[in-house]
Amino acid sequence: MPDIQHETYGRLPDGRDVSLLTLTNDHGVRVRLLDFGAIVASVEVPDRNGELADITLGYDDVAGWLDNAPYFGATIGRCANRIGKAAFKLDGKTYKLAANNGENHLHGGNVGFNKVLWKAEPSSVPDAAGVHFMHLSRDGEEAYPGNLNVVVTYTLTNDNALRIEFAATTDAPTICNLAHHTYWNLSGAAAGDILDHELMIDADAYTASDSDLITTGEIKPVAGTPLDFTKPTPMGARINDVPGGYDLNYVLRNKTDLIVLAARVRDPKSGRVLEVHTDQPGIQFYTGNFLDGSITGKAGINYRRHHGFCLETQRFPNAPNIPGFPSVVLRPGEKYEHVMVHKFLTE
Repeated sequence: MPDIQHETYGRLPDGRDVSLLTLTNDHGVRVRLLDFGAIVASVEVPDRNGELADITLGYDDVAGWLDNAPYFGATIGRCANRIGKAAFKLDGKTYKLAANNGENHLHGGNVGFNKVLWKAEPSSVPDAAGVHFMHLSRDGEEAYPGNLNVVVTYTLTNDNALRIEFAATTDAPTICNLAHHTYWNLSGAAAGDILDHELMIDADAYTASDSDLITTGEIKPVAGTPLDFTKPTPMGARINDVPGGYDLNYVLRNKTDLIVLAARVRDPKSGRVLEVHTDQPGIQFYTGNFLDGSITGKAGINYRRHHGFCLETQRFPNAPNIPGFPSVVLRPGEKYEHVMVHKFLTE
């Protein structure tokens, strides 16, 4: 049966302990989680020869995760991605947020969900190991309105899938768009760049953005552009034709609330395959463009440009300011729900 281990990982500057929770399934796949930030600290899966390796970027100690400017492994909230001009209007009132990305708001602000200590409880699921992480984001936290009760559940199954379920309720109208932000390298965290990884995204269109990566509201087709991943294509095949590298939201074909395949990545070297399934309308593809070698990660590795990629399922960036986008407004009596499943295979 899948197993859960719990141990003390380190201590925050204010003296509170950080816990490490390790999920292991019958095939030896191992997922390590932190209650600080509800973070995925590592994921170890086998290659085509059965050799295990950690395929995520991150840190070896609490000190690294405290800063974590790239958001390695993080739970993102209250509103993922960018909000233009760090402001939004809701029910006639304008809310001014932290401008922590130039003049814009990014990933929940200065102290987003990735920088709070969550309450952790093991979840009971047949043939799986899981953890519930719970956090009360109080009214006014990072200038967002309403008390938001959030639960993030990680479940590792015996068919080598890591399921992430987000749920939230509020006592006042607010906005909510949660996401998960692991940086993957299917060759292994120390293997260099991911440019030969072959990617498929089940999307015919993307949300256009300006030079600050703020979506404009325009939805454009990917056909005939270097953004087209409707067929498996190496991430690096056309990356030089994309100024700055890939960092954009794709409009998924899925028009239902069903959990369906959104993206598939294959690493030719190791044979590892990652499938991302979701019930969300969008997925952000990011190729670690801002990694510049200045961050020292696990085992003393200096993470450089394109050493990892992210696939973040979500509602669309800057949605609070664009009426035509899927709404991120959450009201009392409603429940925010979001499912993201990572399936690990080999070929």
